[in-house]
Parts: sequence; structure tokens; C-alpha cells
Amino acid sequence: MDNRMYRPENIRKEILIVEDIELNREILGEIMAPDYNIHYAANGQEALEILRERGRHLSCVLLDLIMPVMDGYQLLEIMHGDDKLKDLPVIVLTSEKSAEVETLRLGAVDFIPKPYDSPEVIRTRVWKNIELSEKRMIVQSTERDPLTGLYAKDYFFEYAEQVRQYDLSRSIDAVVIDIDHFRLLNELQSREFGDTVLKTIGESLKVSLQPGIGIACRASGDTFFVYRRHSDNYEELHRKLEEDLSRLSEVARIRFRVGVYQNVDQSLSVPHQFDMAKYACDSRSNDFNRNISYYDTELHEKELFEEKLIHGIDEAIQDKQLIVYFQPKFDITGEEPVLSSAEALIRWNHPQFGMVSPGIFIPLFERNGMIHRVDSYVWEETARLVGQWKEKWGITIQVSVNVSRIDVYDENLRKRMSDLVERYGIDPKDFLLEITESAYSEDVDQLMAALQGLREDGFRIELDDFGSGYSCLSMLSTMPIDVIKMDMSFIRNVEKDERSIRMIELIMEIARFLSVPVVAEGVENEEQYRMIRETGCDRIQGHYFSRPLPAEEFEQLLLTEKQIVRP
Repeated sequence: MDNRMYRPENIRKEILIVEDIELNREILGEIMAPDYNIHYAANGQEALEILRERGRHLSCVLLDLIMPVMDGYQLLEIMHGDDKLKDLPVIVLTSEKSAEVETLRLGAVDFIPKPYDSPEVIRTRVWKNIELSEKRMIVQSTERDPLTGLYAKDYFFEYAEQVRQYDLSRSIDAVVIDIDHFRLLNELQSREFGDTVLKTIGESLKVSLQPGIGIACRASGDTFFVYRRHSDNYEELHRKLEEDLSRLSEVARIRFRVGVYQNVDQSLSVPHQFDMAKYACDSRSNDFNRNISYYDTELHEKELFEEKLIHGIDEAIQDKQLIVYFQPKFDITGEEPVLSSAEALIRWNHPQFGMVSPGIFIPLFERNGMIHRVDSYVWEETARLVGQWKEKWGITIQVSVNVSRIDVYDENLRKRMSDLVERYGIDPKDFLLEITESAYSEDVDQLMAALQGLREDGFRIELDDFGSGYSCLSMLSTMPIDVIKMDMSFIRNVEKDERSIRMIELIMEIARFLSVPVVAEGVENEEQYRMIRETGCDRIQGHYFSRPLPAEEFEQLLLTEKQIVRP
């Protein structure tokens, strides 16, 4: 069997010939019959009945204008107002040049002059208009997001570029709207509710962007782009969106952020303009008191600074600009505090910016997915130094290293860690792996399986930032953890907030139930130390005992300590 006969281009298309004179119908039929299946109508009323029945199967209508019962003008007007028929190409059959303007206004796409004495020209006109119509339908089916009705991203950028090129002297704004925690909204309220939220934003933007004001698109799952005439104030846009969304639910609070790049630099590409608006939007991702962020000089300088850090990470690793520091941890269960372990911390001695705070570059690399490169460097350096102290001085000390959320999902993590401790001759139990409590907020089963595998290999797991609110008590009994490090905020408030003391006591009760020790970090003064000690906490770290030390100074501390308590 020849499979070519089933290809779309080989399927015979259907056309409708509407002509009241029988001879003319027959002439047109003979011209078109070799290429098309043909339906005939003697007037507009007959044609309308066929259109109602076969409209979605028809590829073109050849329409006479002067007919009894219902003429071509009336039929065109009906088709023009019918959503199911208005896009069907209509070629008018006429010898009257004066009819062209009116029929074009009503939706006609072309004309075939009478008499029908040029068969090849007629066939070509019909074929060309069907092809153009089919291409237009393909464009229409892909240029819009099916859920919101807004432009799809690629088409949006193309149309925005046309808007930009039309008048480069106009002031234009690029606006980004991003829904906070949309994935969680879907999980808590249902996927259907999430779709309703997206559709509501789409409808609200359509109302706000009247013709000539601007265009909008759904750029990704929960992000919208708007390219519009300049405005000095976007509070009204935010208020309208908030008002429309508040009507969806009395329970769910739908938060969203707006980032605006006003009076865009027209020398930049449209995608680059929206990169800046998105940067403004993301810069306030955790600030719920500020709904709208504007891209300005300050943000521009911050963006340039961060870009230099991102592009400089390879050189930083190669030239050892990244320096591992060690903050001692002290066991306080005895009469006197005794050094027990340490936490490996990272510092960046940048050739241009000097010492860059990890509070700046760590969150940056966590956002862009490059944190695993920093982590890998810290693991390697820490293991090398711990192995060196063991070989050189016979000193073995447990050091904790950070394992980011992205690291946990590396299928090779277990082998990498095992190879690392074997290479430097250290015991896996002396390489404590710190996992932040927030890591347990996503894909818990996979996370727990990965950590359990590491524990089977001899590594110990420390749950960092415990009490920050991500895990739940029901999960604690199954979490593969060996140490709890309580969230630093409790320590900061311990002197002035009785609730913090009570929370610490509760954490201690949980730890005793699980038979795991607790580390308090961020202990800065005598009063904090005294109050923490009274709760029964096992270990502390903080500037009260020691600031983070570079490797050489920490090595000297190891040599001067009378004893080191093994955890």
C-alpha cells in the first residue's frame, strides 16, 4: 500500500461554490473538480445551511454577490459575526470593482472576476488563499497561550520588537509579574485553582492593556511579561490584580511581585530589557512589604557586581581565592568547655573587591545553580586539611561541611564522598554533612534515600537551621540525622524573648527523645552562653569562644588544646 496517499498534502480539500446561475456553477465546478471535493449552493441561504453542517471541513468558499433569497453581502456579514466561520477564506465572484471595498470590510480575502475565462488563474488564486489561510491558522493556534489567551513568549518577543522598532523615540516599560510559591499553591489548593489564578491574571491584563497601550504574554508557568507605554506609577496595576485575585478565595492569600524596567534602553534587545525587569522582580523575592520593584542605578550596579562574581568563580577556584576557614565547636557537657569539632566555612578574597561576604555570594550561587562548585571546592580542601593534620600530627577531628539541596540530588554524591575520604585517609564519621532544614521541603523521599545511603557508608548527617519551620514533627522520627543544629534566631533572642528560651527547651526535649546531640551556633556573649548551657545543650559555636579561623590558626589551636573530645 502506498503510504503517501495518507499524507496531509494528498488529502482532497473541500470547497463550496455559491453561484445562482447554473452554467457558472458548472464552469467553476469543472475548473476545480480535479483538485477538490465540491459542494454547491444556488443562494446564500443554501450556502449557510452547508456551512453550518460542513464548515469545519471546508477550506474555501467561492461566493457570488448578486443572488436571490440571500445575497453574498448578507452571507458575508453572517460569517463575519460567527466565530466558527469568520476565519474561513471567502473569494468573491464579481465583475463589479465597486464591490471590492465593502466585501473586504466584511472579510473577503480575494476576488475572481467574471467571466471565468482563465482556469489556471482561478485554480492558483484558490490554492494560494487556502495555503495562506492554513498558515494563518497554524500561527493563530501557536501564538497564544491556550490557558490565558495571552501571547506565547516567542511571539510576544517578536511583536514587542516590532513595537520597539515602530517608534524608537517612544518611552516604553518592560514589566514582569511573578506569583510567589505557585507550586505550593497548586499543591495546597489544587491544580485547577492554580489554573484559575493564571486565567484571572490573563483576563486582568487584557482589560488593563487596551489597544495601543501594550501587549502581554505568559512567559512561563507562573510569570507574565508586559510591554507597554510608559507609566510613572504601577500601583494601580498591582491593586487591580490583587483585587481580582482576592475574589478567588477567602482562604488562600495569593502573593505576587512586580518588577519594572521603566523607559527601557532602546539599544538593548527586548529579551535583555526583560532580563532587567526580572532582576528587579527577583531582587525582592523575600520582601513581602514591597510589592513593586524598579530597575535602577543601584540594582544595575548590584547586577554588574554579581555578574563579575559569577564569571569569576572558575578563576577563584583555580587561583585559590576561595579560602576555607574553620569555626571551632565546643563540648559544654562537662565542667569546662572542650574543643570537639569544627565547621568548615568559605571566604572569598577577590582580587578586585577584597573579602566578599559569603552572605553575598552563597545565596547568589544557590539561585543560579552554581553552588555545587563552591561546595565541591570546600569538601576537597577540608578533606585535604583534615587528612594532613591526621598524618602530620596524629590529630583527628570531626569537621562539618555544607551539602546544598542541589548536591543531594546528584546521583554520584555517594561515590564522590566515599572517594574523597578514601583519597585523604580520613574516616567518614569525621566528615559531618550539614543539610539545611529547608532542603526537606522538596522531594522528601529522594532526599531521605540519598542521606540514608550516605549514613550506610559511615557519614554522619547534621540537620542545620532546625526550627526554621520547613520540617514537621511527624517527619523527625524518620529523618536520617545524627546531630541537630538549632536555628540561630533562637540564640539571638534568648536574652530578651522568653519564647525563644522555651523553643530551645522544646528542641532539647525533641533531641533527647531522638537521642541526638544539639549544637547552638551564634553564641556571642557570656549571658547567651550561660542561658544555653542551662537548657542542657551539648555543643556551641560562636564568637564568644572563637571567630572562624584560617587553616593555619586552627591548626595551632589543635596543637595547643590539652584535649579534644570526640563527638
